Amino acid sequence: MSKAHPPELKKFMDKKMSLKLNGGRAVSGILRGFDPFMNLVLDETVEECKDGQKNTIGMVVIRGNSIIMLESLDRI
Repeated sequence: MSKAHPPELKKFMDKKMSLKLNGGRAVSGILRGFDPFMNLVLDETVEECKDGQKNTIGMVVIRGNSIIMLESLDRI
């Protein structure tokens, strides 16, 4: 079994991020932490539903294998 290397996400810490997840889901929030498997901790998270509705869900942990795409909404 190979060792996981930490993702290069230090420059995104405490920045607002937008994530697309499997199943057509999308969330945005402030990156508070991550691990070598790219599991992310997001704070002040908002779920963006397909019908345009936004649900505030607070602090969440998102598994790395469910992330399709991520982008910074703040300037790096």
